[in-house]
Amino acid sequence: MNVKKVVIFASGSGTNAENIIKYFADNELIKIDSLWSNTPNAYALKRAEMRNIETFVFNREEFYNSEKLLGKLKKRNVDVIVLAGFLWLVPGYLIRNFTIVNIHPALLPKYGGKGMYGMNIHKAVIDNEETETGISIHYVNEKYDEGQIIFQIKCEVSGNDTPESVAKKVHDLEYKYFPSVIENILMKKD
Repeated sequence: MNVKKVVIFASGSGTNAENIIKYFADNELIKIDSLWSNTPNAYALKRAEMRNIETFVFNREEFYNSEKLLGKLKKRNVDVIVLAGFLWLVPGYLIRNFTIVNIHPALLPKYGGKGMYGMNIHKAVIDNEETETGISIHYVNEKYDEGQIIFQIKCEVSGNDTPESVAKKVHDLEYKYFPSVIENILMKKD
C-alpha cells in the first residue's frame, strides 16, 4: 500500500490546515506528514502540534535562497504540498520538484494577485457590488494565483452582505471542498 504524503504550508491561524488534518486523520491511504510555516508564532503550528503533526519553521532566506528546504522535503517523500493560508510567492525550485496546490477565497481570475487575500478580497467583492463570489483551488505556478484552476464553486453575495458575512460563506466552502479536492488529486497521482 503506497501511502500518499501531504505537507501543509501555512502562515496564520491555520483553520484550513486543521480542517485538512482532521479530514485525513483516519485515512489509511493519505497522511498529513507535517506543517511548515514562515511565521514562528503562527497559530497553525499550535493546531498541528495539538493533533500530533510534526511542525517546522523557516525564514525568508531559507525559503528563497537555499535549497536546504528542498532537501528536507525530498527526504520526506512528499506527494503534494498544500498551501493553506500561505502568503509568500513560491519559488521555482519548489514548483519544479513538487505538485503544489493552493486555495484562493475568490473566483479567479477575479481578485487574485499580490495583496489579494483574506478580508482584502471580501471587501473588494462588496465594494464592487459583486453578486457572487466563491473559492478557487488551483495548482501553483511562479505567479500569484495564476496556476491552472482545478476546482471552483460559487456562493451568492446579496446587498445585505458585509465583508465579514462574505468571509463566512467563503470559509464554509473552503472547509467543505478543499480536503476532498486534495484527496481527488492524490488518488489520481501515480
